[in-house]
Amino acid sequence: MLESFKSAFKVSELRTKLLYTLAMIFIFRLGAHIPVPGVNTERFAELVNSGVIFGFFDIISGGALKNFSVFAMGIMPYINASIILQLLTVVIPHLERLQKEGEEGRKKITQYTRYLTVVLAFIQGIGMVIGVGGSLQNPGPLTYVMTALTITAGTTFLMWVGEQITEKGIGNGISLLIFAGIVSRVPAGAARLGEYLSAGTINVLSLALLAVIGAVVIAGVVAVQEGQRRVPVQYAKRVVGRRVYGGQTTHLPLRVNQAGVMPIIFASSLLMFPETIFKMFSGSAVSIFYSKYLGWGTVMHTVLYALLIIGFTFFYSAVVMNPTDVADNIKKYGGFIPGLRPGRPTAEYISRIMSRVTLAGAIFLALIAILPNFVLLTTRIPNIYFGGTSLLIVVGVALDTMKQVESHLLMRSYQGFIR
Repeated sequence: MLESFKSAFKVSELRTKLLYTLAMIFIFRLGAHIPVPGVNTERFAELVNSGVIFGFFDIISGGALKNFSVFAMGIMPYINASIILQLLTVVIPHLERLQKEGEEGRKKITQYTRYLTVVLAFIQGIGMVIGVGGSLQNPGPLTYVMTALTITAGTTFLMWVGEQITEKGIGNGISLLIFAGIVSRVPAGAARLGEYLSAGTINVLSLALLAVIGAVVIAGVVAVQEGQRRVPVQYAKRVVGRRVYGGQTTHLPLRVNQAGVMPIIFASSLLMFPETIFKMFSGSAVSIFYSKYLGWGTVMHTVLYALLIIGFTFFYSAVVMNPTDVADNIKKYGGFIPGLRPGRPTAEYISRIMSRVTLAGAIFLALIAILPNFVLLTTRIPNIYFGGTSLLIVVGVALDTMKQVESHLLMRSYQGFIR
């Protein structure tokens, strides 16, 4: 990896892309420390520290949530808008047609995603401001609207930054912003562990156990992220004039983790909503019952969290990759799976394989998501926000970015060879 980055900085075009990406990430980190006027950040930080789910979203935003900065919502409204548009393509025929129209259709869907992001960001901003009304210095309708507009503008700016990184930099811009937010919290986490060690709260054995668990999780994430079930596909020969086309054997790669980290974000958002509502009525009988039996860390919460992740994984994988469409595309280009007829039998075979592969990926995602609970029990280290989900995002984005860097270097090597 280090050798690839070293080689990348020797290529002028790739060096420009990397420096542009780093500059945009620096702007993101700068904005994460610009607080919204009129907010008592200390009181809001106490609210964030009161729940591990809030801590998880603070990790994704790079500390911007705890600081209640202009980037407090991070890029989550854009991710939610993208997911909603992807799901609507299955229901709305117009969006489905746009998705199949190629580059122009994708541009139109991207435009719809931007509009929906602004709407969702403003609604979420209003809800956030009302929920933390006690942290505002001068609460009132005008203050609510102005604060919501400020953090909505911050999310919109981050959306633009992410798109600019994707277009002019290297890697996926939105993913890199989340990656930068998570990595930026590592020094603070290491400092906290040092404080615990010096205070005698934890010992060296706990740190060693945490390091071993981290290494095993990273190895597992790499194996699952790169894992594929390769379905062989044979293309028949076609004679056009004096030329022979096709005849080659290739494969259809079915990824083990087709849905990525989206099911975890979906499940976290869904479970965070009732927790946020009940925190507004702290001290009531319903709030006490929820905290006791369904609060973070309880058995019911952990089981429900895992089941939601497994369900969302199957749902999201089915939306991203439709076996019927895949079978039709194979048939359209004269291909077939050996031993199967094109069309419906091929679609059923692909669907059967996808179900088995997705089940393995869903169970892995669920284990990754509930990992902090077991780490807390085994190591006795409190407030571990940098858990399996964060490692999943960091490793996945790092692998994807390195693949893009290596593809640029490989393309340049081919050009040099041809010349």
